Order: sequence, then structure tokens, then C-alpha cells
Amino acid sequence: MHVPLLDLKAQYAKIKKDVLAAIGEVLDSQICIGGPKVAELEKQAAAVSDCKFAVGVSSGTDAILASLMSLGIGAGDEVITTPFTFFATAGCIARVGAKPVFVDIDPKTYNINPAMIEKAITKKTKAIIPVHLYGQMAAMDPIMSMAQKHNLYVIEDAAQSISSTYKGRKAGSVGTCGCFSFFPSKNLGGIGDGGMIVTNDEKLAGKMKVMRDHGQNPTYYYNFVGGNFRLDPIQAAALLVKLPYLDEWSEARRKNAEYYNKKFAGTEVKTPYISSDCMTVYNQYVIRVSNRDGLLKHLKENGIGCAVYYPMPLHLQKCFEYLGYKDGDFPESEKAAEEVLALPIYPELTEEMKDYVVQSILETLG
Repeated sequence: MHVPLLDLKAQYAKIKKDVLAAIGEVLDSQICIGGPKVAELEKQAAAVSDCKFAVGVSSGTDAILASLMSLGIGAGDEVITTPFTFFATAGCIARVGAKPVFVDIDPKTYNINPAMIEKAITKKTKAIIPVHLYGQMAAMDPIMSMAQKHNLYVIEDAAQSISSTYKGRKAGSVGTCGCFSFFPSKNLGGIGDGGMIVTNDEKLAGKMKVMRDHGQNPTYYYNFVGGNFRLDPIQAAALLVKLPYLDEWSEARRKNAEYYNKKFAGTEVKTPYISSDCMTVYNQYVIRVSNRDGLLKHLKENGIGCAVYYPMPLHLQKCFEYLGYKDGDFPESEKAAEEVLALPIYPELTEEMKDYVVQSILETLG
């Protein structure tokens, strides 16, 4: 049996006619930049996130980048984040000329450990970027408390967590702004790159809309340097078809996770810990085992898709050598990088497929 890590073709088969029709509307209109599809997606994304404003951008990476730029963060500033995340989180900090300052993770949730943030704050600190990893929000109350105490911005990296909640509050609605990715593998994925910034700050949203269009307002007049961060209306059209299914798809992922949890109970497989404060959307279902690489090899040999998110923490990446971190500085992130493994969790999994995944794992650990 073959069980891919993600099967986008199965999802697409159910909505193909609607997606093609929506794309056809864009092509017929020949409104190829911006337009009503982008505006409607912004309206709906804001509503889904319990925010007043949303700004469509070209990717989740550009959502973070445009947020930093719009908040005036740059050379000489420091931004606190986690080393256990996708590269874009820290990469964007470096791209604006600021310094990434890393704080280790909570080993249960894989999210930044709030108890370790304050000691990393200096006079140069301008913002905190908590990452809602794998679909579960970080502990936002203590993070926001520290941010308010030290007058810091909070940019939620919610690339993997659209519609997830913390104490009933939606991802992206708690901090200064929140950043989503519509990369095809996400719970709400486009047919290429795309992203969204949400905020309750009207002035900031207005600046972001100018920022995504080179900083021009009006046309050919520039008060600051922005970038080409515009969301393609073809992406918006496809995402508008998918958005009504988001809750259903996320619930299916939670049910698949519950299935795995029951099957792995009492074994050495460490299943995901979900805080009682949170409702996760399981962008990934990540287990921990001691012989991770051996298990990964076995699963791939048996036709089961799996992946490591992420095999090397950012503080050990060559491009960040200049920061002066070394092996052992963030032990929980380093240990997680050696033990985590993501399994298939997408809604279209059948019971037979899930059983095959479980059986293949348990026979290896045997």
C-alpha cells in the first residue's frame, strides 16, 4: 500500500469544477492584479480570524517580512523568536537587518517557552515572533504580558495554524498582527504561493497595503520603500472555493489524530501534546521516537510518506553562524530535531491507510 504524506489530488478531485470556474472568472475579467477576488478573500480571512482587517500578500514569508517592515523594524533592532521553526521566521528578521534572538521551546508543545523570553529581552528588542507550530497556538497570555511590559510588538507566525484557538481566541487575533501561509500543503492551501496578514490595527493595515505595492501611494509616488508582495487573484479565487471547507477539513484532521492517539496508547510512541487551552488544526501530526531515522527509513521503504519538521534548529544553520550560537545552547530544540516525525494526517485518509501506518510503526518498534 502507498500512503503519501499529503494527497492534494484527492482534495482537488472534490472541488475541481468549482476551482476551475473561479479561475475562469478571473481570466475572463482580466483583472490580474488585486481586484474583487483578493478583496473578498481578505474580508473572509479577517472574519475567520476574528480580526477587523486582513491584507493579502504573496506568501507566508512575505507576510512576516511586510509585517516587520511596516512596524519599522530594521538595522540595530532585535527580534525574539524560536530556533525550532521553518527558516522564514528568522530569515525575515535577518532580511530587514535586525538580529534574530532565539529562545528555546517547550518540549511538549514545541512552541517557544514563555518562561525563557524575558531574560532574552534587551534595550534593542523591538518584537517577539511566537510560532504556532504544527497547528497549535503558543501560550499567548504570558507572551503578551511580557510584550506589554516592555512595549514590544508581537507578530504571530500562524503560517501553520489558521483558525486554531488559544483560550477561545483565534490565531492572528491576539498579537499586533498575525501571518498566514497559503502554501499548497497548508490546511488552507492555494495552487501556488500566497499569504495573509490579519490585524485589528486599522492604521497598520493601511500601511501594509501600501507596503505590499512597493510603498506607492498614490501611483508612482513613494513615501517609503516597500516590496512587491501582492496576492495573485487566481490564488484568491482558488482559496475562496476552499475556505468554506476549512472547519470540516480541520475537524477531520483532529479525528485522524484521535485515531492515531488511541492506537499508539501504551507504546513508546510519544503522540502530540495538545494544551487544554488550545484547539489545534493539526497542520502536522508529529510523533517522537528515539530511533527516528530508523523509523523514517522503514516507513519510506514501505510506501508511507513521512517527514522531519525540522532536522536542524536555526541557531545551528550555517547562515546564522554570525550570531554566535553553538551546539547545546537550546537543548530542547536540538533534541526535538533528532526525534520528531510527521505522519499522514490529511482528511482523505481511509481507515485502512491509517491502520497500515500504525502497523508499520509498531512492527518496527516491536
